[in-house]
Amino acid sequence: QLQLVESGGGQVQPGGSLRLSCAAGRFSLDYYSIGWFRQAPGKEREVVGCISSSDDSVYYVDSVKGRFALARDNAKSTVSLQMNSLKPEDTAVYYCHARIGSWTFWGQGTQVTVSS
Repeated sequence: QLQLVESGGGQVQPGGSLRLSCAAGRFSLDYYSIGWFRQAPGKEREVVGCISSSDDSVYYVDSVKGRFALARDNAKSTVSLQMNSLKPEDTAVYYCHARIGSWTFWGQGTQVTVSS
């Protein structure tokens, strides 16, 4: 059972930055496709971005393109989500998701609040 742990959430003013990290303890995430999702109150969970396990190609939802950057840190076996120019509408619980074959795993989520 892969246990994902997100960290780095918090409260920030509009225009600020946060860096989220997803880790799996002693397990490497190198062979997993990793996605970051978010869920705002009263809304459905949506994908923010994901990185492929095969070629590390990255996809972003249009609303975060140019502001968010997803990357692997193989030395630390983590996947980060750098979030810049944050907006109030980015406020949500952010979840890390890992997939390998038919197996999928979710983290417990970390709260991101963008407010002045």
